[in-house]
Amino acid sequence: MGPSSLIVLIIAAIAFSGIAVLVSKVLLKATKNKQKGQPYECGIPTQGKTMVQLNVGYYLFALIFLVFDVELVFLYPWAVVAKSTGWLAFIEIVIFFFIIFMGFLYAHKKGALKWM
Repeated sequence: MGPSSLIVLIIAAIAFSGIAVLVSKVLLKATKNKQKGQPYECGIPTQGKTMVQLNVGYYLFALIFLVFDVELVFLYPWAVVAKSTGWLAFIEIVIFFFIIFMGFLYAHKKGALKWM
């Protein structure tokens, strides 16, 4: 499994996605109507401007949540083998928590955790 496998995988991915697009274009009849182009949410017709700019704070808050959520994914395997690995695993997880905590302090200092 060398670089040739990666090239074959990329070619296969491009081929499968291209074939799927071509099959949908050939088999499905494209219809254009006014109602199809309108924005839709919860069955209620929209009123006013449909494009609203969201605050970047929501995006930052979601990214920070994702970082701390992924931290838990790495914490579970450590907790399973912590007793058998001894002090080395404990020191490594303390370093890991320190790095995560420093990221938390940085985000807090930058104001990414303030909710509007």
